[in-house]
Formats: sequence, C-alpha cells, structure tokens
Amino acid sequence: MARILENEKANYKNVMVFAEQRDNKLMPVVFELLGEGKKLADKLGVKLTAALIGSDVDKLADELFSHGADIVYVTDNPALKEYTTDGYAKVISTMIDQVKPEIVLMGATHIGRDLAPRVSARVNTGLTADCTNLEIDDDGKLLMTRPAFGGNIMATIVCPNHRPQMSTVRPGVMKKAEASEGKKGEKVTVKVDFSENDIRTKVLEVIKQTKSSVDIQAAEIIVSGGRGLGKKEGFELVQKLADKLGGVVGASRAVVDLGWIDHDQQVGQTGKTVRPKIYIACGISGAIQHIAGMQDSEYIIAINKNPDAPIFKVADYGIVGDIYEVIPELINALDKAE
Repeated sequence: MARILENEKANYKNVMVFAEQRDNKLMPVVFELLGEGKKLADKLGVKLTAALIGSDVDKLADELFSHGADIVYVTDNPALKEYTTDGYAKVISTMIDQVKPEIVLMGATHIGRDLAPRVSARVNTGLTADCTNLEIDDDGKLLMTRPAFGGNIMATIVCPNHRPQMSTVRPGVMKKAEASEGKKGEKVTVKVDFSENDIRTKVLEVIKQTKSSVDIQAAEIIVSGGRGLGKKEGFELVQKLADKLGGVVGASRAVVDLGWIDHDQQVGQTGKTVRPKIYIACGISGAIQHIAGMQDSEYIIAINKNPDAPIFKVADYGIVGDIYEVIPELINALDKAE
C-alpha cells in the first residue's frame, strides 16, 4: 500500500459521513455519526459532510442539514435504488477521490460492514472496524478505539500515513445529533456513470422478514434476561415486566447460545449496543462483553441472587433476590401504582 506524502495530506480535509438509507429513510445510526462527526469536525476546524446515495433520495438532504451536515454530496441514480456492493462502492470511492475527505465514517450495519472494506481498498487506505470511541489527538490524527480479544481489551488505532482515515462505528454507541430546524447547507451533485459490467449483482426481489419484536436499539426501556433465569420459560416473566413498563425484551449471549431467544435481542459485544433510559438486567452476571453493550444506559437496575455478581458494580440500583420472587413483586407494585 502506497504512502501519502506529507504535502499531499493537506489536500484532505472535512469529515464525511455515509448517510445510509433504506427505502428512502435514513437509518438511525446516521444521526449518531452526524453527532460524533460534528465533534470531530469542530475539533479539526473543518466542515461536516454527508454522502447520500440511492434513487430519489435528494429530498433527504434537508434532514441531513438539520442534523448538522454542512455539505451533502448526492448521487441519485435508478441503478442505486437497491444496495449493491459494486454500485455503492464505486460511488463512495469516486466521491472520496473527488472531494478528498480527511475522515470517513460509516455505521457498522450489515451494509456498512460490507461496503467499508471495499471502499478502503479502492481508495488505498486503512479501515478500523466496529469502533466504540473516536477522538482527535494533539497532532490532528483520528484515534479509533475498538474492543479486541472478545472485549477483554480496548485497542486504539491510528492511520498516520494514509488518507482518508476510515472507520465503521457500532450503532447505539454514539449520542444522536439533535435536529436544528431550518438549518441549511450546500448540496452538491456527484454524477457517476455506470456501465453494464459495473454492477454485477442484480436485485430481482426484496423479501422482508416479518418480525414481531421491536428494535431494541430504539427502545427506551429494556428488560433483559440471562442464564440466571434457569429455563427458557423464564422469558415469559421477563416479557410480562417489559410489557408492564412499555419496554422490550433483551438477552445475554449465554441464553442466545442456548437457543432460548433470538439473536436479534442479544445485548453485548457480539450483539447490539443499547442506550435506553432504563435497563433491567434479570439473572445476568455481568460479563465484560455484556456490560460493553449496555453500560451507557441512563439507569441500570440489576436483579440477581448472587450479591457478588459483577453486574452490581455498574448498576445504579441492585436487588439481591430470586428473579421468580422479585419480578412478580415489581409487577404487583406497578399494578397498584396505576
């Protein structure tokens, strides 16, 4: 991989966020990236930009402006209606070659994890995946921190010799940018021509999976169950408490591995990172991998019969007791309070 000369680095500036959209709706992680990207841009004294790609997506630019973007680069083409690795990688790499951002951020979603390595290879730079923290050092370099070795250590990575500095960021980790109605910015059209061979994959049909569960990353109240439930049926009790509170059910990796609950509801290093207002951990011991996924919740309530469980060290409120006795008492108390 060729190095970028020091005098060439000066040509790269601004922070670019990939504005991932599906069905012409911006994904929640985009607003997290805009919030974090704005902090980085302000520290560097540069502008926050967004890359908007798809078909008939032009109208989404105003939403990006209202959440902090100064410039939105738009490529609108019917060939980009559905995501394809070839199509999107060509557009993003073309944008990077043309506008030369210093930093490029993407969400660590299914699309972002597929797209980012292809783009980094095309533009000849490095990529740090699944970041949970981003900072600018005294020399203006991006410090990209991610868990390593199963979450047992945190590694901070720099990309000193190549531009742009690229990273994917775990959804649910960063604070979302607040909307500022009426904020305007500059919209720039980036035209990319496609030949028949540029997009080798053709999307014939999109079949969406029907799910009854709510996305736990968007929930304000999460009641999670762990192996301390003792049996799969224990989630029926967890569900009752979640329903009473107007929340959703989460889980630790241990019970997902046992097949007691779907992986989509797993919280933790190998699951989803969440930031609800209230997180109730029922029968979860508190392994570091699980804590990494929920430690930024506003209030953490732990219920465990083991008084020495590590979960109590991060909990705001702890209840030592049997789940099958404590949860019914909580439900009864909530009933009386209505």
